[in-house]
Amino acid sequence: MSASYLELRGIRKMFGDSTVLNDVDLTINEGELVTLLGPSGCGKSTLLRCIAGLTEPDGGSIMLGPTNIGELPPRRREVGMVFQSYALFPNLTVYENIEYGLKMRGADKKERQSRCEELLALVDLENKKDAYPQQLSGGQQQRVALARSLAVQPKVLLLDEPLSALDAKIRKSLRTEIRDIQRRLKMTTIFVTHDQEEALTVSDRICIMNNGNIVQNGSPEELYAKPRTEFVARFMGSYNVLSREEAGRLFGVAGGSAASYALRPESVRLLPASAGEARRDRRVADGTIESISVLGNIVRYSVVSSGVKLTVDALNDGQSHRGEEGATVALELDPSQLLALEKEGA
Repeated sequence: MSASYLELRGIRKMFGDSTVLNDVDLTINEGELVTLLGPSGCGKSTLLRCIAGLTEPDGGSIMLGPTNIGELPPRRREVGMVFQSYALFPNLTVYENIEYGLKMRGADKKERQSRCEELLALVDLENKKDAYPQQLSGGQQQRVALARSLAVQPKVLLLDEPLSALDAKIRKSLRTEIRDIQRRLKMTTIFVTHDQEEALTVSDRICIMNNGNIVQNGSPEELYAKPRTEFVARFMGSYNVLSREEAGRLFGVAGGSAASYALRPESVRLLPASAGEARRDRRVADGTIESISVLGNIVRYSVVSSGVKLTVDALNDGQSHRGEEGATVALELDPSQLLALEKEGA
């Protein structure tokens, strides 16, 4: 992959007195799938629309190779976009929807036919080419929208929460399909979502956004294992975020000078209340189970220990019985799993 295929430099956007994008810088490699992840209103969709040319930024440049595409109209940017709402033409068949962009670009009939047949096979809709959008399921409509964007062979593909309108089972299946297609085509892609699991599943790299800024960016493994701030720790999953005083109560003395710490829920072990001393590098604390939630293959416990509420995840193996609500348990804590967090904006 070549560096600096797509580069955003100092992208700014205001809506009235509100800063939506605050001098955003981002470099994306050719063939990379980068996900913009964050809560509603953080600026991720606005950033995507600036790249597509649907929203004009107040400052900054958008470089695709040596070209500042921010100075070009949307149709000349060589960027394809898939919307959450599919935006298919209801009066056109699947084939005609996919063909539309090629017609607008003046491709001849033979080229259009060859490209449409290739894409129908790619998204597994050959047997639906004469159907109309209203005759398709939501997942099928989104595959048509994807094929239509790919038909014109864009240099960058933008996906704006493309799966959020689908039910959970179809969403999981389709995100795997999108990732497979992106890898096969080696398509440079920016994927916008507010779903952490979705981001962790499809991405080469994740950029977490908050208040118009990219607050941390890295591989899925890096972001999950090493959140830098409280916001990232809370947003990336069910991390326990502890104040320095709370960490001291649970672990004895919390090392370093951090104001707060993160602790993964799966790094805490629930033991019977009668459990003896832990190994020398571990610590055992008493706790009380407040609530239990079964999340498929994970059982999530809310446990209070030394006045601190902790989320503890255990594998739902159908064998281990760790107590009922109100039961007293022991917690095995590993000090090496305590992550020091930076102050927000540091």
